[in-house]
Amino acid sequence: MMSYKKNTKQTVPVSTGLAEKGFRKWIITITMVLACMLEFLDTTIVNVAIPHIQGSMGAILEDVAWVTTGYAIANVIVLPMSGWLGNRFGRKSYFLFSISIFTLASMLCGGSTTLAELVMFRVLQGLAGGGLISTAQAILLETWPPDERGTATAIFGFGAVVGPTIAPALGGYITDNLSWPWVFYINLPLGMIAAALTYYYVKVTPRSGQDKPVDWWGILLLSITVGSLQTVLEKGEDKDWFSTNYIIILTVTAILGLVIFIWHERDTDYPVVNMHLFRYRSFSAGMITSFVFGIGLYGSVFIFPQFCENLLGFSAQQTGLLLLPGQVFTIILMPTIGKLLKKGLPPQLFVIAGFCCFFVFPTLMSKTTLLSGLADLTFPLYFRGIGIGLLFVPLITLAIKDLKGPEIGQGAGLYNMMRQLGGSFGIAGLATSIHIGQATHRNFLLENINSYNNAFLSRMQFYISGFINKGYSSLQARNMALKVVDNTVNKQASLMAFADSYRWLGVVMLCCIPLIFLQGLKKKQVDIPTDLH
Repeated sequence: MMSYKKNTKQTVPVSTGLAEKGFRKWIITITMVLACMLEFLDTTIVNVAIPHIQGSMGAILEDVAWVTTGYAIANVIVLPMSGWLGNRFGRKSYFLFSISIFTLASMLCGGSTTLAELVMFRVLQGLAGGGLISTAQAILLETWPPDERGTATAIFGFGAVVGPTIAPALGGYITDNLSWPWVFYINLPLGMIAAALTYYYVKVTPRSGQDKPVDWWGILLLSITVGSLQTVLEKGEDKDWFSTNYIIILTVTAILGLVIFIWHERDTDYPVVNMHLFRYRSFSAGMITSFVFGIGLYGSVFIFPQFCENLLGFSAQQTGLLLLPGQVFTIILMPTIGKLLKKGLPPQLFVIAGFCCFFVFPTLMSKTTLLSGLADLTFPLYFRGIGIGLLFVPLITLAIKDLKGPEIGQGAGLYNMMRQLGGSFGIAGLATSIHIGQATHRNFLLENINSYNNAFLSRMQFYISGFINKGYSSLQARNMALKVVDNTVNKQASLMAFADSYRWLGVVMLCCIPLIFLQGLKKKQVDIPTDLH
């Protein structure tokens, strides 16, 4: 068993000498952000190209959906192991391997001739992508001096936020003007540049644990647990959740796998995931806040395009452009927040303000209508951008503030995994809420469509008269009028369902605020240690 001693004294380990200055520091920073943008971009950009892939491959939607599901499952499986892998093989080596495989897999995805090939290469791409996020974050923290690491985290957050935001617009433009393989080919030049810059500029980091046994059982249990859970979240809504046998089996597998995994990791000498990190109250609370942040970050990116494209008739490219102005606030705020944290302002204050701003976004969106204009949609997105800017840096600062040495790498991996899982839960929950809400509100509205409702009769007569004036017979005019009414009912039901989902999203954001006080309100900032090994 691993033994841990209580450290009551606040200490900062001696620097490993990996901090850079000037041109070299910024080259490494740009490289890490570029690689992370590619990973975050590929999480969502393919969604726009799914109809084109389906038509090209001659596949049904249920099968082609595994192009995104396979990537998501592989990505989340690797995330919690990325800290352990980076320590064992050296962060530079592991990152260089990951970006190289990611780029190669992108080329193979674009050249795929069958759906089976495409899904297989997407899984490979997801495995490589899962190693990029936390490893790049750790390299960035090593590259910047200790007193500037708030700024480094803010810069890293730029890639994490911008990637999913521009994905719909970029994916729509590529599929409309080129062809779906270019959704993958766009990664090639950027991936090769990132790999070359990593090779020449990032310093080699020491390896640890080479003489220790590999926790194969831990890796297997983690893969089964996270893979089963992610599959349930990705496919549950399509399969009507627990009315499908394999969803039930995978749910039970995920629960049992999690229990056995935790028991195994706590009892093994060299775990692939250090469960003892949860002895820190700040870290445990940080995992929950990261999960909720994922719900808001990815859930909002899911529900807003659905609303704009399905109800308002916007294209994916138009929707993506709508999301961009709000990101200006995020880009401005994140480095500013990093500097303020450096001066000693409590991160909890920014987190509370961030969740409150994020609450304003869905609250305003729940009041939009089918006649809402650009101003009605853009203004709420400003609050979303401000909320993300206030949350991104302080959340991870609070989560890992008590971790030391090699704990930081694993803590960052778990933090990023929880954010991704939160996004999966958020998307699954919002999709289910919209689906159920549409049926519920439609049934309610249909109750008012009867021969005793004067408003309905007046509207029907208006439509019938209009169609008769265009030359249709009375029977044709009545049938067409009923179709118009049915379409109106469906749109109104969908609008009400989206409004409900936005409200639920806002409530979840507010409910997370009490957890912030579990992380201890301290005026003095705790610097992130320089020794990440």
